[in-house]
Amino acid sequence: MSTALEQPATTHHVADPGMRIGHVHLKVADLERGLAFWRDIIGLQVQQRMGDQAVFLSAGGYHHHIALNTWESAGGSPPGFGATGLYHVALLYPDRPALARALKALVQAGWPLEGASDHGVSEAIYLRDPDGNGVELYRDRDRAEWPHDANGRLAMVTKRLDLRALLAEAG
Repeated sequence: MSTALEQPATTHHVADPGMRIGHVHLKVADLERGLAFWRDIIGLQVQQRMGDQAVFLSAGGYHHHIALNTWESAGGSPPGFGATGLYHVALLYPDRPALARALKALVQAGWPLEGASDHGVSEAIYLRDPDGNGVELYRDRDRAEWPHDANGRLAMVTKRLDLRALLAEAG
């Protein structure tokens, strides 16, 4: 008798192409400190607040893209280097000018960046929130512009992103 665990490795479920990542909950040490970043610098709007324990934020009035909570983490420390957990949450901007405006807000707030890359398929800015969570702010290029190798396979790259040129598009 065969069990599901004994199925050949080549058999796998394929997610529905309409599936999306809906929202992310982040454990934070201090709700007000988290709000000062996610609301005041990133620009998300508060949709609902649960006292000093949780807040739900979004862009465009969605119920929430990012939730911050202190349910298990009030006063806590970020995970140490080498620990498992969230690598980063990625916020997808609709176009290059919108990403440029997000960069401008970071610069005006004096928020430190960890990196900025052109991946061929996207342009990305990397930073950390006040609790040490990785944050990627990015925009996708049109699929017709994505790089491919000689066999037609996707060929993403990691090149330096020109932040000055991006910032010039902030308006």
